[in-house]
Amino acid sequence: MTGPTGGGRERILVVEDDGRLRDALRLALEEEGYVVDGVADARAGMEAFAEKSPDLVLIDLVLPGGSGLDLCKELRRDHDTPIIIITARDDSHDVVAGLESGADDYVTKPFVFKELSARIRALLRRFRMADDGAGQSRMVFGDLEILPDEGRVIRAGEDVALTRTEFLLLCELAGSNRRVLSRERLLDGVWGYTYFGDGRVVDAHIRRLRKKIEPDPSQPRYVLTVRGLGYKFDPPTNDSA
Repeated sequence: MTGPTGGGRERILVVEDDGRLRDALRLALEEEGYVVDGVADARAGMEAFAEKSPDLVLIDLVLPGGSGLDLCKELRRDHDTPIIIITARDDSHDVVAGLESGADDYVTKPFVFKELSARIRALLRRFRMADDGAGQSRMVFGDLEILPDEGRVIRAGEDVALTRTEFLLLCELAGSNRRVLSRERLLDGVWGYTYFGDGRVVDAHIRRLRKKIEPDPSQPRYVLTVRGLGYKFDPPTNDSA
């Protein structure tokens, strides 16, 4: 996993074409101690990301010069920096599309800054914990190997490229001793909050995780859905997985 190196005050990049909202976010985030860079379109967002190496990115889904979804996908190709998308309405399609593009979380306009601030703090805290190592021992399930202290996942001898959120989600599930974990429990354990949580965030990341670790994501063998309850990591008991 690769991401920003940080150091000193954490830096946030805001990609938002609404100048008043962009300025308001900059001022509010600076008051909380962050260094903030604001740009108005997707192309400027890519340039600012390359130049500033932010610790977290806020991206509006509707942008001139390329969509926020495209920017999110572009950033995710080589980086796992935390991304929170901003959408104009609580539209399930927009939210899911943003999460499937690699975003870690989302907020909808109009939003309360307290909520956004809580999400930012939780994501940054969890990412720092991932950088410091998960403190768990090596876990092996058939041909799937999880190395929490190294931030690595290996399947059939090949490294699996996971984002940090996907990696933390897998560790949370794999360390549960085959217990069913509710979406609320996963939000608390991986994203670091429950009050502002939305189960769609968990569901989208489960789908992304399955695409990367399951031999056939349409018939998962590792991460199972327990209808009405949540998810369970229940790998095959033999080595033929």
